[in-house]
Amino acid sequence: MSATLIDRRDFVKTILMTVPALTFDWSAFPVGANAQNETPNQWDAVIIGSGLGGLTVAAAFARQGFKPLVLEQHTRAGGYATSFKRPGGFEFDVSLHSTSVPEQDGRRHIPGFPEITDVEFVPHPSTFRGIFPDYDITVPHCDPAAFIAQLKQLFPGETAGIDGIFADMRGIVADLGKMQEARGNIDYSKFPIHFPFMFKAYSRTWGQIVDGHITDPKLKAIINSQWGYYGLPPSRLASIYYAMPFIGYLENGGYYPKGRSQTISDAFVRFIEQRGGKVLLKTKVDAILTREHAAYGVKTADGQEYTGKVIICNANAYDTFHKLLPPGDCPDEYLAKLDKYAVSLSSFQIWLGLKSDLVGKLGLKDAEIFYEPSYDPGASFQAAVEGRIGETPGYGLTLYDNLYPGYSPAGKNTVNIITLMGYDYWKKYEADYFQGKKDAYNADKERIAELLINQVEKTLLPGLREAIEVREIGTPLTNVRYTGNYRGAIYGWDQTLDNAMPNRLPQETPVRNLYLSSAWTQPGGGYGGVIHSGLSCFGAIMQKWG
Repeated sequence: MSATLIDRRDFVKTILMTVPALTFDWSAFPVGANAQNETPNQWDAVIIGSGLGGLTVAAAFARQGFKPLVLEQHTRAGGYATSFKRPGGFEFDVSLHSTSVPEQDGRRHIPGFPEITDVEFVPHPSTFRGIFPDYDITVPHCDPAAFIAQLKQLFPGETAGIDGIFADMRGIVADLGKMQEARGNIDYSKFPIHFPFMFKAYSRTWGQIVDGHITDPKLKAIINSQWGYYGLPPSRLASIYYAMPFIGYLENGGYYPKGRSQTISDAFVRFIEQRGGKVLLKTKVDAILTREHAAYGVKTADGQEYTGKVIICNANAYDTFHKLLPPGDCPDEYLAKLDKYAVSLSSFQIWLGLKSDLVGKLGLKDAEIFYEPSYDPGASFQAAVEGRIGETPGYGLTLYDNLYPGYSPAGKNTVNIITLMGYDYWKKYEADYFQGKKDAYNADKERIAELLINQVEKTLLPGLREAIEVREIGTPLTNVRYTGNYRGAIYGWDQTLDNAMPNRLPQETPVRNLYLSSAWTQPGGGYGGVIHSGLSCFGAIMQKWG
């Protein structure tokens, strides 16, 4: 049997395991006894970290009558899915701009948890707006046909290619549905015939897929305008990571929770604790406890020990195996595999509270805007890796007041400016930063913030600087400080072909009873990705428990 065929089987198996929220059947899983814990420190599952991957798997345990314990080092649950308040009545979302959520009975809900009804999702006014040197395109909400027509009007010579790229994206989704319906009963010798779009996707980057249809570099850049959501340029990004969510956004729209991303995290916490679980904040885990190479508990910074039938790490995978586990418990070949993976980019963000309704005065209607000064995402990515912010930088801009009335205090605006950024540029400040010596660091972050604010004011929001009432800046070091993510990563490992399904880390680890649930595992980063990871993690454990 060929290696290619084996890889293809692994690929199909992984695909079927890592999109559970599409067809998650809770009745297929065991149900706990809802019994009291034998001791206060003994639980069915102990989860390290309360990012959405950790909260999702904990909520799954709680839903089925098991007792999960979540331990979080921060003062708030949620990881990147949190918010923070500042004077003037402003509350800033740490990370969320737009996400996709399923619909059931006429209501949008957190994937996998339709019974969580206290989070209201509202649609974006448009899917997004993309601004390029020669084009300014607004993508209508839930109307891909209108977007396709717009592209064909702008690029009449690329009509066939435009149809082809959208056929590929829809075909990948359709093939996935057929694979799920087959429930593993697949004739692998005829895989390229029965699943032609998935066959094409699993061994190609998104750039290769686009290149197969489109020749105009400007049209390529427009189609690829959301590459920043996934942390890699098309030439390096595994195609499935762009094709499936992009067509999903176009067809089903982007949504945002009323009350910010913190409402998702808080809803999970309520759901867990109402069913007998517990979320402990300001509780840092220093070590995973093992016995005969099997995990059985954790030890916290204050000396407490908590035991569980399984230990699930929502903390970043690098630190899990290099810092939390005792030496020798993880096989050398597994650690060597981790060391080969590239870590995703981090971010540089500016949160602005405006003292006037500048957005309304200017008549801007979109909530999610991408500004690109060129048509070369590869060059933009390399600049981000190196931390180079020139006089005319690209940026992502979120105008939150266009999502729903009352987001900001009356007559004010909440604005976020973001660009991807590598960690290495900031390493020179790392030691001093964590010792509280921030003069040089602060000067540099202010310099970069000024460049970005100048660009936004010049290209989209005239009068911005004069309207600023509150300004906060976050760098890759900020991400490390508040989330503990290795190198301030926002997508876990890079989502390259060699770190996509089936090569991306599964939830099960070589250490018995130790599992992972985060962006660092299958299927990947983003809000939808980490929620899927949590559901997949729970499913893998339930399979072990029978």
